[in-house]
Amino acid sequence: MFILYPDPYSLPTYRIGPFQTKDISLNQLLPDSDRIDSYFHERFGDFWFTYTYNGREAIHLALKHYKLSKNDVVTILTTSGNFYISSCVTNEIEKFCKWSREILPETKVLFVNHEFGYPYPELWKLKLLNLPIIEDCAGSFFSEDNEKTIGRTGDFVIYSFPKMFPLQVGGLLVSASHINHNYSGQIQAGMLRYIKNVLSEYIGRKDQIISKRIKNYTELRGRFEESGLSERFKLEKGTVPGVFMFRTDNHNINLPELKKHFWAHGIQSSVFYGEDAFFIPVHQALTEFDLDYFYEVMKVFIQKAE
Repeated sequence: MFILYPDPYSLPTYRIGPFQTKDISLNQLLPDSDRIDSYFHERFGDFWFTYTYNGREAIHLALKHYKLSKNDVVTILTTSGNFYISSCVTNEIEKFCKWSREILPETKVLFVNHEFGYPYPELWKLKLLNLPIIEDCAGSFFSEDNEKTIGRTGDFVIYSFPKMFPLQVGGLLVSASHINHNYSGQIQAGMLRYIKNVLSEYIGRKDQIISKRIKNYTELRGRFEESGLSERFKLEKGTVPGVFMFRTDNHNINLPELKKHFWAHGIQSSVFYGEDAFFIPVHQALTEFDLDYFYEVMKVFIQKAE
């Protein structure tokens, strides 16, 4: 059985990313390695890359390149087309200029967010607009689309390591080789060494990470469908999910209360604002019992609401 409505001082801790408290110790035991550099050189070819403290710093460095004025616009496009967008993105843009969800005459840059591991559809068509493109692959490190365009179309591409690996910091900025690079992240040498060691270890487990996330997703989808809660995004071939997102429109669910309920059970989660949808962790560190726990937490909320 599972303990529901636990003592708030004795909560488990489930995060959207795979970092767990035990990783503090495990990561200290990893040997120094630059294997991840070789992986990135092979993956990105002639493209340039630099490590950053986090994804936000990578966004900042990309935007800085364009010397935007306060009346310029960065247009944000997302996989779903929903207005939901993280303040981590909008706050960085607002340091330089305005942002919009529509392409306007003032638009100087397109910011394409591959949401939660799901590639933006027909990304190649955006190149026809002849505007600079920044791809946000923060939650889509391993995802591929049918055309093999994700992470290869933008003038800049952003990654955030904690969303895919058991890390608390770290990002990557990748850009086309024709761009003049005269800047880099402000990450400290010791922290960079730590990040490289962890990434070098876990990049060797790439296939296991991908398969476990897909397995967790399909098992959660099966459980939640039993209660009439269907997946929000269809899991296509090549997609490596960043979360499990489900629709709640078949139930009269108070989404803010559902968020409080999940957090009260130690599960990081959130509303997909603008829709009747909600998302929870799906990462590779979760076990079958963890997935059962998530489902029981959801079931008891539905039962109380009826």
